[in-house]
Amino acid sequence: MQNEEPKKPSLRGIGAPRRQAVSVSQEELIKFAALAPDQPLPLVVQPAVDGVDLLGWLKSNWSTLEPQLLKHGGLLFRGFNVKTAPDFEQLIVAVSGELLEYSYRSTPRSQVSGRIYTSTEYPADQSIPMHNEMAYTRSWPMKIWFFCLKAAEQGGETPIADSRNVYKRIDPAIRERFVDKGGVMYVRNYGKGIDLPWQDVFQTDDKAEAEQFCRDAGIEYAWKGDDQLRTRQVCQAVAQHPKTGEMVWFNQAHLFHISSLHEEVREALMATFKEEDLPRNTYYGDGSAIESAVLDEIRQVYEQETVAFPWHEGDIMLLDNMLAAHGRMPFVGARKTVVGMAEPMSV
Repeated sequence: MQNEEPKKPSLRGIGAPRRQAVSVSQEELIKFAALAPDQPLPLVVQPAVDGVDLLGWLKSNWSTLEPQLLKHGGLLFRGFNVKTAPDFEQLIVAVSGELLEYSYRSTPRSQVSGRIYTSTEYPADQSIPMHNEMAYTRSWPMKIWFFCLKAAEQGGETPIADSRNVYKRIDPAIRERFVDKGGVMYVRNYGKGIDLPWQDVFQTDDKAEAEQFCRDAGIEYAWKGDDQLRTRQVCQAVAQHPKTGEMVWFNQAHLFHISSLHEEVREALMATFKEEDLPRNTYYGDGSAIESAVLDEIRQVYEQETVAFPWHEGDIMLLDNMLAAHGRMPFVGARKTVVGMAEPMSV
């Protein structure tokens, strides 16, 4: 009889257990948390286990996540492995469809990748007041996405505020005054080396194209001299969210108004230009002046509703642009936050 080869000893039970497949439901992959106690905006979304594919998870679960966005106004995705602007753009397309071009601009931005732009290129030592993106027009994105590629050494937060609460806090008499007077009138003058040139605002060097954009958007326009343009448009002061039915404060009256500038800048502009020639200014919809006390109250309400938190590199924040306003705090050191906008809404 042949000798049988000795069997190799089993390693089970001495440090090499057999691997078993573990079934994890979609709900168990993600955890939700408040940013701070009694602070519903934004809702923080984090991976509950390592290696969660955020893109794939959102594709499968957006229908269950969207109600959370409508409830809270904003979502902060933290701790996921999204590294580049193209990855960020792919994420937006999966959830919100094709991104929008940044047309009829009010601030300088640079294109980073596809339709991903830098956040407003504004001096680092200054803050950007709270606002809803493109609320100075009759057409705006419903979704605005932010992606922190590099956090500033100090500051640089993107503060946010619930536009429903802002609406409720503003004195009803002020809200009614804006509505009775037809909303907000935005007057802009381009040229003379102050503010953005019309070529940047309308993204064209062709006057005819700029004029056609104005006609399509309901913007009054007039050329002054060879290369100077003035526009005037009356837009909403308040708006109703198309899905929730809630009323929101939705304009940039306080931001475009000359009083939003630092005192020395404001005085220099007033000494240089007639009021109608200022780079930008706002009025009630009927063209009458907005009282200083009214603008002060609006700014104070925004301050009371502001929520700010430090960026972590890799953070992605999604805001419903009608439900949440945003701004920018001053900062020190390099900072790179990019933006994508989607889902156009027009009135």
